[in-house]
Amino acid sequence: MMRKFFIIGAFLFALAPLSAYAATPQLEFSGWLPYWREASSTLDAIGHLDQLKEINPFVYVVQNDGTIQDMAGIADEPWASLIVAAKAKKVRVVPTIMWSNTQAIHTILSKTKSRVQLEDDIAALAVREGFDGIDIDFEGKKAEDKNYFSTFLRGLYQRMGKKWVMCTIESRTPINDLYYGTTVPKDAGMYANDFVQINKYCDRVRFMTYDQQTVDLKLGADAAAKKQLYAPVADTAWVETAIKEALKTISKNKIVMGVATYGYEWEVTAYADGYVYDLLWSFGPNYATPIAAQYGITPVRQRSGELGFSYTPTTLTAVPTGDVTATPDSGNAVATSALADAVNNNNHSTFRYMTWSDAQSIADKVALAKKLGIRGVAVFKFDGGEDQGIWNVLK
Repeated sequence: MMRKFFIIGAFLFALAPLSAYAATPQLEFSGWLPYWREASSTLDAIGHLDQLKEINPFVYVVQNDGTIQDMAGIADEPWASLIVAAKAKKVRVVPTIMWSNTQAIHTILSKTKSRVQLEDDIAALAVREGFDGIDIDFEGKKAEDKNYFSTFLRGLYQRMGKKWVMCTIESRTPINDLYYGTTVPKDAGMYANDFVQINKYCDRVRFMTYDQQTVDLKLGADAAAKKQLYAPVADTAWVETAIKEALKTISKNKIVMGVATYGYEWEVTAYADGYVYDLLWSFGPNYATPIAAQYGITPVRQRSGELGFSYTPTTLTAVPTGDVTATPDSGNAVATSALADAVNNNNHSTFRYMTWSDAQSIADKVALAKKLGIRGVAVFKFDGGEDQGIWNVLK
């Protein structure tokens, strides 16, 4: 891997518009392996290494004092065998270091001594364990910490030498879509991630183009106008706008599109003027499909491209079980009926809505990645619970 320390090359790189970059090589596929499902995650990955360019054991967490904790025992089984197998097939092993404590991130990165110590510790970890690189996943940062985070990335990049620096960052919804129909605040656009600096110091920029929910007011308003349910994990249309937003600043040869393998269950209330959503929990497809089958429900393709259905359990329990009965429906019939009743009788009623990312919705996003000419697709997550049809897509 070439580093960017050549003055002339760097100068020309800076002058060239993003559209002038060389054609992107074949799409790369990678994915996160969560430590809390280590047995199924490692088994899932080891059986499909031929389809992956990189694996990301999701095993490290930064503590409040800036130290790094191994949550899995990555030197032990089953991780050890997976890493040996990956290296034999020349698949990059790039573990993720996760951090989501907003205040701790500020405290550590805003002080030179503690920031440099963290840079040193991460670089030493990569060398000690023989990893190909490290994936930095620091979430929930304050906008005021943008420069501190950029300084951290620069220092880490310099310390990592030939090893990869991957950066997993939040997606950015275009301002006009984010505040569609409302007044744009004066501080809109105050972000914690400096895309210009991230483009310099990250070998790959992996966008978390999932967990969209109701953030895109433009898409949400369009769905509401058509009286459609809309609270997706990731609408393909939203993913496209988010990636195009990133392409304004970041080289397409570095951008990796994150795709999810899970879904959401919502408690939805239908009023005369539309739906109100209350998120209950996330789930894997193996959770939703048995419920649909048990109650004679036929999931249908949602406007987001995901699969989903609505239903009405007789008792709204904390978690649906085999004892919960529901009114059978086809796709979104319950939601349509509830909204019609609210409009006609000026009342409201509550039902459940499930929407999830299946193989087809992931295939749509892979096709989008190819169309946009970006570097790759990263899957969150491989743990055996994903729609197994995705392995016919990731190739």
